[in-house]
Amino acid sequence: MSRYIATRALRGANLIVNEFDALLQKALQELGPDKEIKFTNTAYYLPTILGYTGIEVSNIGGLKPVLEHCRTLLHGLPSNKTWLPYLGETLDAGVATLLAEEGIMGIRFAYGLEPQKMPGLELTGSSAPGPGYLNGPIDDIQLRSWGIQLVDGRMPGFAALIGCAKTNQAAVEIVRQLQQRNILIFLSGNVNGRSVIHQLMEEGVEMGYDTYIVPFGLDTISTVYPMGFATRSALTFGGMKGGQAREILLYNKYRVFAFALALGEVDDLKYATAAGAITYGFPVLADTVIPEIRPTGITQYEHVISMPWDDIEGETDAEKAARFVQRAIEVRGVKIKITEVPIPVPYGSAFEGERVRKEDMRIEFGGKYSRAFEYLRMVDLDEVEDHKIELIGPDFSDVPVGGAMDLGIVVEVAGRKMQEDFEPVLERQIHYFINGASGIQHIGQRDIAWIRINKAAVDKGFNLKHFGEILYARLHSDFGAIVDKVQVKIITDPDVHAEWLAKARVAYDYRNKRLSEMTDESVEEFYSCTLCQSFAPDHVCVISPERLGLCGAYNWLDCKASHQINPTGPNQPIAKGRAIDEWRGVFENVNAFVQQASHGSVQSVTMYSIMETPMTSCGCFECIMMILPLCNGFMIVSREDPSMTPAGMTFSTLAGMAGGGLQTPGVMGHGKYFIVSRKFIRADGGLKRIVWMSSFLKETMAEELKEAAIRAGDPDLIDKIADERVATTEEEVLAYLEQVGHPALAMEPLM
Repeated sequence: MSRYIATRALRGANLIVNEFDALLQKALQELGPDKEIKFTNTAYYLPTILGYTGIEVSNIGGLKPVLEHCRTLLHGLPSNKTWLPYLGETLDAGVATLLAEEGIMGIRFAYGLEPQKMPGLELTGSSAPGPGYLNGPIDDIQLRSWGIQLVDGRMPGFAALIGCAKTNQAAVEIVRQLQQRNILIFLSGNVNGRSVIHQLMEEGVEMGYDTYIVPFGLDTISTVYPMGFATRSALTFGGMKGGQAREILLYNKYRVFAFALALGEVDDLKYATAAGAITYGFPVLADTVIPEIRPTGITQYEHVISMPWDDIEGETDAEKAARFVQRAIEVRGVKIKITEVPIPVPYGSAFEGERVRKEDMRIEFGGKYSRAFEYLRMVDLDEVEDHKIELIGPDFSDVPVGGAMDLGIVVEVAGRKMQEDFEPVLERQIHYFINGASGIQHIGQRDIAWIRINKAAVDKGFNLKHFGEILYARLHSDFGAIVDKVQVKIITDPDVHAEWLAKARVAYDYRNKRLSEMTDESVEEFYSCTLCQSFAPDHVCVISPERLGLCGAYNWLDCKASHQINPTGPNQPIAKGRAIDEWRGVFENVNAFVQQASHGSVQSVTMYSIMETPMTSCGCFECIMMILPLCNGFMIVSREDPSMTPAGMTFSTLAGMAGGGLQTPGVMGHGKYFIVSRKFIRADGGLKRIVWMSSFLKETMAEELKEAAIRAGDPDLIDKIADERVATTEEEVLAYLEQVGHPALAMEPLM
């Protein structure tokens, strides 16, 4: 290994550990050892420190043993005659660097210095601190909402961009190349005071959770946040515990496909931080001339690669960016599936969360001023002309800028293996498919769709027929096993629009009734879902008509379609077989499948109970349910709810008890629509056992919950369920239940 790299990394590690020491002594004197340290809306204390050492840092004083540990990892600088053929001492320095950096960040939080303010920066997402602020650590709500994308391959990994690119255009092109591959992007660092964050701001690139571009900070130290994100992935989805350093690092090496891109000059601290990234199995690529580490070992392939930006003359920044990012993907071993869509704007699921603001909008369909619908139906093969895309009615050229018009998108598919059951499954994909185009915003589905196109997309040539091109390409690519032919009608003519909207509503109503009438007893098989085993190796979802996946993204019909498309994939049929206890939902074949698929860690699953061998969870659940013994019932907290629950824990803390493939009676992750199922914890008393529920669920599912309450024989039940607005402790919940006469108080004791 290069003596130069070792020297720079060791020097950088000593520098940052000394800085950590000085700041810690200052904080101990000014704030005191008992001053709380906590990253907002996250569990796992300071996660990198917890992962490497097992130390649970909750206050300033808790950092003293961390500093001592850092000192044990530092080594002397190599002499001019020293040759270091291995990475050992350099990796130790990298670990010391990450621990020191996270300690510094924790002290900054104690002083109230995070997050940082940057005038002109626009951040989006429910948990962003507000316009103009850089992010602190990714909060747990966002970590889990991204979880399903990480495990099913839609988001194949993440890239940490550190420093400042050669030019603003180079920065934009690198980010666009990553976005088109659906790779999550973290930004930090600077070169001579200038950061890639500045460059993207100046070019009008929208940053935030919704666009997969997360700016952490203008200094190299904030690069520790991506490392904390990786550690929390192992703790959250892999079921790891603090202090299991080797297991956490191996988990990241083989399951979290991440890499670092060092942009611009690499100083001592960047070398030391890069050494820390390598311990996770994350390779580093630089756009400048630096020594390389080609032998493999800690990382899957090469450790450090140099690709000077100006090496090849005559290439555009776009061409250089494509080559740079492609090399990073090869070195990390990321598996990318790029769908080529013939439209004039960039395309990829990284653009799914992109918003089109009113001032940037060229045209909108649906919303307040017009009506938009989308309808997919199966027809006979001879009724479809493959790749026929019709515009029926005028385009939007005569509509004033910022105006609105009615729109209908009718997709007709045919295939020898296509079934009517698959229509709503494919139709629901229209949202994701259209949202993948840069400059397009799609919200809702069916006859409440709302689409906006921004001015920039129209300037590049985007028109209404391109909706058809997107749907044609994606349906063939993603559902080619069941779809042989696709044709699309884009309808703006008022009369034709009204005609097809009426047909679509008839179909919607039929589907609703048919799906609502399906029961677990009406089918002979359930389906497994092991998508999340890439992150939670021992977790298995069992999905039935009346119990959807805990992530809320997969129901029984989805799994049936998925199995038809990919017979060897993650959704396998499970013949129910003999019912050991039909009321509780215990089936012989289900247990056998779960035993095998969980590698023996789970022996039995009770489908309709939380108190007896409940189904395991990965970490992507929409809700967590937990017993409140004093109240003789259960609480349900939503992923979107950051408040304290009556159990004395937030969603983030509770998730550590419910996730990672653990089976904990009395605690269970689940999809929110399972709450209104007839089989919802049937063996434990059903909906009447719910005594506390996040107000978010009450408000967003008001109609469904009302119907479920009527079905349970208590039309006023939802009003009798406490939420965070009336009770935040179990004692307060109990008082509220007694006041309103909640039925759980008169039910058989749970314990």
